[in-house]
Amino acid sequence: MEGLSPEFWPLVLVGFAAQLIDGALGMAYGVSASAFLATLGHPPAFVSATVHAAEVVTTGASGLSHAWFRNLDRKVFMRLVLPGMVGGAVGAYLLSEVDGSLIRPFVWAYLFIAGVLLLRRAFRQVMPELLRAPSHALGGVAGFLDAIGGGGWGMVTTPTLIARGMPPRYAIGTANAAEFFVTLSISITFLFTFDWRRFDLVIALLGGGVLAAPIGALVAKHIPARFAMVLVGLVVMGLSANGLVQWWLK
Repeated sequence: MEGLSPEFWPLVLVGFAAQLIDGALGMAYGVSASAFLATLGHPPAFVSATVHAAEVVTTGASGLSHAWFRNLDRKVFMRLVLPGMVGGAVGAYLLSEVDGSLIRPFVWAYLFIAGVLLLRRAFRQVMPELLRAPSHALGGVAGFLDAIGGGGWGMVTTPTLIARGMPPRYAIGTANAAEFFVTLSISITFLFTFDWRRFDLVIALLGGGVLAAPIGALVAKHIPARFAMVLVGLVVMGLSANGLVQWWLK
């Protein structure tokens, strides 16, 4: 098809794969998409801006759905969303102002750690430090890391809330509803601080995700969550380790 950039169809596949992962795990769309995008050679700010612009739509739909079914704890929501928006905006601003070549190894390292956390979640409980953190601190840290690494909000907030004793229904709904505002804050910050505006790539990610959504739901029924978590953790770790090696050899 004429007029499309060479990256369009690869990003459709990236969106498809990331949505399959999210459908199986209920999280890790941003981390998965960011890891794949970064392997294509895009700078960290570009990766995070593209993924979060696509996630504005997906998180908005998810947040509205959870609000409709009353899967929200309003007090925890407010404690998460405001610090999360601030942390996300600060992370996006720093990412857009720092030279991509300087921050790239740190982003790869973050993604590698995110893969390790996925493996940890498959076999162990959440880290005790997160359990003791106040909700506003949890939101601020999760928002900042989400902006820097291109994803990770759900991986940090949802299991922590569940481990604190919140029913999964409310933990997932509250975290997902707050994520829309965090993602929106990050996207707006990038729009004013980073010369990006590649909406064709956002459409590619969304298109792939829409195609994969029903398949992801089917996958979630038939693949054990622990197996999927281990598989995704290993893939993310492998991609990020390769990125770190390539950076080191340059």
